Amino acid sequence: MGLVVGLTGVGGGSLMTPLLIFFFGVKPHLAIGTDLLFAAFTKMSGTVSLARQRMVPWRLVASLSAGSIPAALVTLYVLHRLGPGDPAVQRAMTLTLGVALLLTAAATLYKAIHGKQIPRSLPNERLAEATRPRHWSLPLLFGAVIGTLVTLTSVGAGAIGVTALMLLYPLLPLPRIVAADIAYAVPLTLVAGLGHASLGSVDWPLLAKLLMGSLPGIWLGTRLGQKMPDRVIRSLLSVLLAYAGAKLIAI
Repeated sequence: MGLVVGLTGVGGGSLMTPLLIFFFGVKPHLAIGTDLLFAAFTKMSGTVSLARQRMVPWRLVASLSAGSIPAALVTLYVLHRLGPGDPAVQRAMTLTLGVALLLTAAATLYKAIHGKQIPRSLPNERLAEATRPRHWSLPLLFGAVIGTLVTLTSVGAGAIGVTALMLLYPLLPLPRIVAADIAYAVPLTLVAGLGHASLGSVDWPLLAKLLMGSLPGIWLGTRLGQKMPDRVIRSLLSVLLAYAGAKLIAI
């Protein structure tokens, strides 16, 4: 998954969770909880690097977090009341995950086709204007939807998040959109992951192994990604995500 993230820029949750479920036989609630903490720790390092480059629009991150974190807490409360191991809850998680993967596949394909239309630079005097959303309530609403989706499935803050941010902030350069998407995902996945851990939905030895593997994978992926066409990579990834999503829905 580190290799995939390095090649495509899409969060590992889109593929990590179905991989754990299908190939390693991990129960859905354990796969989701483990992947959430995996995403939190890996994206934390990326946020530190982006913050040093002064690429993170913190006001935007705060607006998204104001909607996503409360939604994540409410979702965790519901899961705590129902029990993550309940068959009905696991079926709901699996179905929601499948739909999320199909949406992520569509968003990834959209980025592959239209990604280069987004500007990559902007004068500093226009950044304040670019970080104003179309309406003040939209970041809160978007954050709440993503917070719920990520807490249930560990999917949503990657390709779906970037695509939605492009629509909310059409004047913001793509590198800053990606930086905002990575930064706001850290507190969201950390809160959701710790909430799943309190429910016993985290496989700690598995998490340690995933983190040990992600670092060399990301190192290799970022170097291979410089030599491979971005559109080809994202198009192939969208097909794989669509297949995984359809398979989850059909279970």
